[in-house]
Amino acid sequence: MKWTSQSRNSGESMPCGGGDIGLNVWVENGDVLFYLSRSGVFDENNIFPKLGRVRVRISPNPFKNGSEFRQELKLQEGYIEIAGKSGNQEVTLKVWVDVFNPVVHVDVSGNKPVNVSAWYESWRTEDREVQAREKNASSFKWLKDKVIASKDIVHTHQNGILFYHQNKDSTLFDLAVKQQQLEPLKPALWNPLKGMVYGGWMQGENMVPDLDKGKLKAVSGNYVNAPFQGFGLRSKAAARTHQLNVFLHIDNNSHAEKWKSGLAVVVSKVKKEEQTARKKTLDWWKAYWQQSHIAINVSKPDAASLIWQVGRNYQIFRYMLGCNAYGSYPTKFNGGLFTYDPVFIDSTLKFGPDYRSWGGGTFTAQNQRLVYWPMLKSGDFDMMSSQFDFYLRTLGTAEARTKHYWGHKGASFTEQIENFGLPNYAEYGQKRPKDFDPGLEYNAWLEYLWDTSLEFCLMMLDIERFTGSDISKYLPLIESCTVFFDEHYQYLAEKRGAKKLNQNGHLIIFPGSAAETYKMTYNSVTTISGLKTVLSRLLALPEIYGTPDQRKDWESRLSRVPPLSFRQMQGYQTIAPAQAWERIQNTEIPQLYPVFPFGMYGVGLPDLEVAVNTWKYDTEAIKNRNYTSWHQDNIFCARLGLTEEAAALTIKKLQDSGRRFPAFWGPGHDWVPDHNWGGSGMIGLQEMLMQTVGDSIHLFPAWPQDWDVHFKLHAPHNTTVEGELKNGKVHHLKVIPEARKKDVVMAEWAKSY
Repeated sequence: MKWTSQSRNSGESMPCGGGDIGLNVWVENGDVLFYLSRSGVFDENNIFPKLGRVRVRISPNPFKNGSEFRQELKLQEGYIEIAGKSGNQEVTLKVWVDVFNPVVHVDVSGNKPVNVSAWYESWRTEDREVQAREKNASSFKWLKDKVIASKDIVHTHQNGILFYHQNKDSTLFDLAVKQQQLEPLKPALWNPLKGMVYGGWMQGENMVPDLDKGKLKAVSGNYVNAPFQGFGLRSKAAARTHQLNVFLHIDNNSHAEKWKSGLAVVVSKVKKEEQTARKKTLDWWKAYWQQSHIAINVSKPDAASLIWQVGRNYQIFRYMLGCNAYGSYPTKFNGGLFTYDPVFIDSTLKFGPDYRSWGGGTFTAQNQRLVYWPMLKSGDFDMMSSQFDFYLRTLGTAEARTKHYWGHKGASFTEQIENFGLPNYAEYGQKRPKDFDPGLEYNAWLEYLWDTSLEFCLMMLDIERFTGSDISKYLPLIESCTVFFDEHYQYLAEKRGAKKLNQNGHLIIFPGSAAETYKMTYNSVTTISGLKTVLSRLLALPEIYGTPDQRKDWESRLSRVPPLSFRQMQGYQTIAPAQAWERIQNTEIPQLYPVFPFGMYGVGLPDLEVAVNTWKYDTEAIKNRNYTSWHQDNIFCARLGLTEEAAALTIKKLQDSGRRFPAFWGPGHDWVPDHNWGGSGMIGLQEMLMQTVGDSIHLFPAWPQDWDVHFKLHAPHNTTVEGELKNGKVHHLKVIPEARKKDVVMAEWAKSY
């Protein structure tokens, strides 16, 4: 990805990152700028803020008007190179992030000596009240509560600029616990916001702070809509090479002095490893790209070709996911590490760069899942633990609230969940009827919506199936999620009448929800397909998992799950969203969740026609078709073997975003960059190319014959499949282990290798 002109603003930035750090990098009016973002940073209002902005200026400036310019994302190596030439002066900057240590590097080299100045810029140097619509970046969203964003601390430290934020004693966690009547449990609940300190230290080799009468000089300015102060470093003397470093550190249950000590440990470790760090990072990115890929029409690259864009954008979005490979928190669906000033997305949102819609510390499961499903076939298994461990850390909270509210066992994970495991503060409902069940969200979209946790349970089971790795630590979580539905719906039935089960011995899953679309359901398709699939997969685990008594419990629970419901639509048998429901209020197609994610219908499976009929003839499903954001129609069509439809939808998903960086999709329903837009695009493309059913590996089940492709994907049982399709013929197919080649089921038209 190469640009030959400078950017107008941060909206034309380019992503860079590694480990758990993300940067938006751009060159504007001759200055190199980048925003700093790191996984796990949350303020007391549960905003996910930037850690600041860095501005670098070179003198003489090789990026002045009329100079030769190049900014290039070196995808294979994972860094950005910026080069300028003015007259006979040439300068190159390399901006890169250490994958294994929280440090950002800016390496400057030139053919002649230059001076370098760098400023750490902060728009949080004073306490201020968060504006009304700006609250969407916090957990307060549309509420009228007064919200104060507290200031950061910035000062000199050992010839560098130290910056940090310490969360106040009272945080969003305390408000949510009180709101949700959980104060008796408070000491036992996990609280990641308490005492959190985050920030960093900017330092340059042979650079010193810019002082005024012995004090750090603060330069005032305004970038777009955010007044800021800049705190500078400058080189001691002109030189042909310069190095600027920004070290980052986060500490929980901490205070400023303890955080500073932790930062010193980070700096010491980085300094000790500086001779090998660059090579280790380059090696990591090399291994990352060797792990998997999908490259389309590479022999005839054409930036104007929508088909070629699909393959290119698949790769660069996977790069963006790789930048948070080792984050302490999942990659957020609404921008990940790469948000920027919101006015370049919506001109009415005149806020600073910490803004994003749908919250910072709030995680929305229906969206998050689409970021993580593609990591199975791409072989990025180690990156999935961030999402899994998010649920594991909050398991105790989910079980405690179930016991507290209803007196039974099981983990009740809500759809929108704060990073500490409780329902989102705003979505829980502020004006609740007297005596309304405190365990429920008083919210028309989210009420009774607990089953999204089952998708993450299935991902955990898939990790075992794909890699054979030990998932014992996740077994209590998976069990607890299934126990909740079994016990809660018997509990509700017993409150209504004398019987806990229906006449067939099945649960009565009422009230329920089929996604956010079909509400107050009776036997929701999403809950039933999720429980059937997860419990069946538990029973299919190797015998080392679960005692005989546990396995009897799994079988018993599975026997109580009711069957799916069906209905006639336009004269055809289709999957129903539920047996009955009260209302329809969103635009999802949950009646096809048995196709994806739960894999009960699809290529190579029985009764495919019923699922195809649901796509073709269910008038409610037809009305809700879409390709933007979290819509997964492309995945449905791929799994149903509908090649033409899958290809058309995937092109719409993965074609250039219309922004300068082609994978900054959105906002759709969410924000920019929209990571569940990119994730669903990745999944659909993978499913068009390869589907796994039992031990079978179906190749090209929904792939257009005229799309040339070279690919490497992962399949269950430690299997990789690498191949090349050219002019409708398979020229190369490599399956490891070799014994798995017998399990390949090739599309009829492609049987020519």
